[in-house]
Amino acid sequence: MEAYMSSIGSKLQMLSTSDHASVVSMNLFVALLCACIVIGHLLEETRWMNESITALIIGVGTGIVILLISGGKSSRLLVFSEDLFFIYLLPPIIFNAGFQVKKKQFFRNFMTIILFGAVGTLICCAIISIGAMQIFEKMDIGPLDIGDYLAIGAIFAATDSVCTLQVLSQDDTPLLYSLVFGEGVVNDATSVVLFNAIQSFDLTNINAVIAWEFVRNFLYLFLTSTMLGVLTGLVSAYIIKKLYFGRHSTDREVALMILMAYLSYMLAELFYLSGILTVFFCGIVMSHYTWHNVTESSRVTTKHAFATLSFVAEIFIFLYVGMDALDIEKWRFVSDSPGTSVAVSSILLGLVMVGRAAFVFPLSFVSNLSKKSPHEKIGFRQQFIIWWAGLMRGAVSMALAYNKFTSAGHTNLRANAIMITSTITVVLFSTVVFGLMTKPLISILLPHPKYQSRSLSFSSDPATPKSFTVPLLGEGQDSLDDLGGRDIPRPSSLRALLTTPTHTVHYYWRKFDNAFMRPMFGGRGFVPFVPGSPTERNPPQNQWH
Repeated sequence: MEAYMSSIGSKLQMLSTSDHASVVSMNLFVALLCACIVIGHLLEETRWMNESITALIIGVGTGIVILLISGGKSSRLLVFSEDLFFIYLLPPIIFNAGFQVKKKQFFRNFMTIILFGAVGTLICCAIISIGAMQIFEKMDIGPLDIGDYLAIGAIFAATDSVCTLQVLSQDDTPLLYSLVFGEGVVNDATSVVLFNAIQSFDLTNINAVIAWEFVRNFLYLFLTSTMLGVLTGLVSAYIIKKLYFGRHSTDREVALMILMAYLSYMLAELFYLSGILTVFFCGIVMSHYTWHNVTESSRVTTKHAFATLSFVAEIFIFLYVGMDALDIEKWRFVSDSPGTSVAVSSILLGLVMVGRAAFVFPLSFVSNLSKKSPHEKIGFRQQFIIWWAGLMRGAVSMALAYNKFTSAGHTNLRANAIMITSTITVVLFSTVVFGLMTKPLISILLPHPKYQSRSLSFSSDPATPKSFTVPLLGEGQDSLDDLGGRDIPRPSSLRALLTTPTHTVHYYWRKFDNAFMRPMFGGRGFVPFVPGSPTERNPPQNQWH
């Protein structure tokens, strides 16, 4: 009995020590997050630095310090986990991006964004996979099969939409922001869907049937994920509009919006869909309908709550990646042949640049064919910035690499270790170098960004929750409503047909939205009826403008 109690006591003591170590680690990590925010604020005025790069550099510096203190045993406070990244950190970032995005600009360029994000990602993935297969087979890096090479293509085709948020301005360069960030979100979703599809298919014997199943599965996941996000957003709008939570507590409105947003992502993961696409479109729908159905105080609260959660998650990710980059376990496998690791990283970086160029410039040409006005076309300088800004690789690439080339966070094979360390090298190099140079590059190539963006972006669009009058595709009181009083000319030729759909689609969408969607789901013009508020004392005469 004494021995039994003694063993229990020792186990409890070990557990207590482990818990204390976790508390110490979390304290240090939170302190580092605070340091990142303070230093990022102090560097805010510089055109070279941003919070992402600051957090990455602080993470690497902290990793070096921990490595020295631990005598070369460890460099991190926390273990990088793709589950932590995909389930807790990525959803608030992507949702807030959809919630704050300028929808008029996004949907005007929707076909170009889909062209870059879906078709472009497939082209980039194919080029990286084929290039890696041809080159790595001649190098002594270990056994890799066709599934590994295709996975490498999907991993390095994933751009870093998080860092894009930091280096591009939605106000100064709305067209570039819309294209690069919109493409980044679709690209990340496409890469993850592509990666999962590669993992689930037997690619050792590819034939027409397997190829068709692959394409069908990809399209199914893409469309179903989008529809799930839209449906979840509409359900949240309907519930809040019908139940008027604000009459009792604005806390319930805010809590329900946050939970429904997260629910959309988790439902997508539950049904093996793309959570990135789902939560992004849920954010767009919520900003158009749900956000207008809550009280004014809840609007202010939700806007800042979503932005704050997104901001902290972004800093957390880059700090996390920076510290994990120096994990000694992975580098020990490649320490005997550092030249091979450098060569693999350089080759992958070169393939990323070639793969991106292979679709940005040709697909921009295709997109420009449907543009009538020269001001609507994507010029060569804009194409170059789109190519450059999309070269950054980030946490999505790292999470996919860990998923493919590690087992429970550990690397046991030399080939896998080389791929992990090469991914880390490419992420660090591309984020710091390409991220640092993007803002100066824009100022050089587009010396008057605000003027350029106005001429290229059809007009600035305040249609986000940053404004308290938010139409889906409108400007101010919605320039599209002006179309209601005049007819849109019918296209007289194929070229005219290609250049007019944006107007007709917007026009018919507005009519459908006013006639069916807003009466059911609320949105701009709906005023929540809160007892004791100015709304109750002066009820609006016309809730539907």
